[in-house]
Amino acid sequence: MSLSSHDVFNAPDWWRQAVVYQIYPRSFADANGDTIGDLKGITSRVPYLKDLGVDAVWLSPFYPSALADGGYDVDDYRDVDPKIGTLDDFDEMVAALHAAHIKVVVDIVPNHSSDRHEWFKAAVAAGKGSPERDRYIFRDGKGENGELPPSSLRSIFGGDAWHRVTEPDGTPGQWYLHLFAKEQPDFNWDNPEVHADFLKTLRFWSDRGVDGFRVDVAHGLKKNLDPAFDAMIGVDDGIVESGDGQHPLWDRDEVQDVYAEWRAVFNEYDPPRTAVAEAWVRPHRQARYSSPAGLGQTFNFDLLRAEFSAADFHDVVDRNLKAAKEIGGSTTWVFSNHDVVRHATRYGLPGGAVGAGAPGAGSTTGGNDGKQWLLDGGDPSAVDQAKGLRRARAATLFMLALPGSAYLYQGEELGLQEVSQIPDADRQDPAFFRNREVEIGRDGCRVPLPWTREGSSFGFGADGSHLPQPEWFADYAVDVQSDDPASTLNLYRRALALRHELECEEALEWTQVSPTVLAFARPDGWSAVTNFGTEPVALPEGEVLLASGPLGDGRLPGETTAWLRR
Repeated sequence: MSLSSHDVFNAPDWWRQAVVYQIYPRSFADANGDTIGDLKGITSRVPYLKDLGVDAVWLSPFYPSALADGGYDVDDYRDVDPKIGTLDDFDEMVAALHAAHIKVVVDIVPNHSSDRHEWFKAAVAAGKGSPERDRYIFRDGKGENGELPPSSLRSIFGGDAWHRVTEPDGTPGQWYLHLFAKEQPDFNWDNPEVHADFLKTLRFWSDRGVDGFRVDVAHGLKKNLDPAFDAMIGVDDGIVESGDGQHPLWDRDEVQDVYAEWRAVFNEYDPPRTAVAEAWVRPHRQARYSSPAGLGQTFNFDLLRAEFSAADFHDVVDRNLKAAKEIGGSTTWVFSNHDVVRHATRYGLPGGAVGAGAPGAGSTTGGNDGKQWLLDGGDPSAVDQAKGLRRARAATLFMLALPGSAYLYQGEELGLQEVSQIPDADRQDPAFFRNREVEIGRDGCRVPLPWTREGSSFGFGADGSHLPQPEWFADYAVDVQSDDPASTLNLYRRALALRHELECEEALEWTQVSPTVLAFARPDGWSAVTNFGTEPVALPEGEVLLASGPLGDGRLPGETTAWLRR
């Protein structure tokens, strides 16, 4: 049976089964040698991305920013941070990616801006009751002289969720809401100017060739700050499981009205632009964000948070595919991103490991998500790196065989472990500085990539990197792995090439569900089988197309996945 080739790039619904590679721009590649990754660095690595076989890249924020939250504090939504490049550099990068048949997705951050945004500076300067202040959420304080915050809400990064401003006359004044860092004031999405400006931003980037948007904190935006709710909620309440549309802060029903407006803009283009929501909501609420009348897709974090077990993986996949089918949508899968401990490390932690929960909310399953290990010092000797990598390779091959979109995070194709031991003086994540008793921060997964075994920054740039790289990065470098047929990098390359050749109809049939083994068949006569146990099991009949690790004689070793063709 010959394999068919599927042209993802030219398909109008390319996003339904795309492999999307997340780039954290400041840590991907540095072209000008200033220790910070940049757009020209990304352009220089387009051949690498093409060879890897991804269908799209998703760029984390590259906008002007003071980096109070890794770029998610945006000064200007329609420009590029000068440290990262220019709009001309952006256009050059998009052209190079499109020439390589790679789509471009950019982050958009609608819940809050930076406190350096021109609107917020105007709001502070204009004073109480002004139209400028109505673009954000300002309130009078409590107490005799307004010296107390308007409510007891706490920021996700620790401390009060309200910050007091100094009025134009120099007196202490009103307070503004910031559910994240104080440098990230929340927009007032009841203000029509906010709606209009984001529609302008969507068109700005779409006109420059952007194919889609990743929507940060998509379940935020709309809020009900009635004082009656103050005593019953905390900011973390519901960040993962936000109720049924009436939580004061998260996943309110009316947020979908915003995305209906966005969908109208997306549909102005041919092909229509697409979007994927970062929405930490209950499974039965995800479909609202994935609706064809809304954003189109929702990040599905269930595999990221699941135990490495046949029961958990089966439940997650079965439930999410059924939900997607009900609305005619497409689901997404992910194991690592810029907010969580890398899964090659999570899977190697003692005591069993699960994925991370929402930032600031911890794991939802009560298992070992890496947070406590980091808080205890992140001792690398406590991680069974061989087991972690073995499980990560098996889990990823399982994921890449599923219907739906697969999201990869830069460096996972190298099998990178979390960089756990970073000196306090070198850390950058505000979560560490504001809430260090319960947060070590996310810097460990944001350390710049190793491209070469040699060099002061392992090929990342000419003169060091903005976060320190450990010596062991040399063993994970791209040039080292490229020459090793058994490397994780070459496993990813073979898997993505094969995924393009295999039939892409969105269908799956379970052929084996047991306490330790999952197997499923895809159209065109190919299948995947994963042994979640530790003892070898018999391989199903068929030609082995690819395996995440060495196979025994007709046996599938523990913690291994194989793709077969009947």
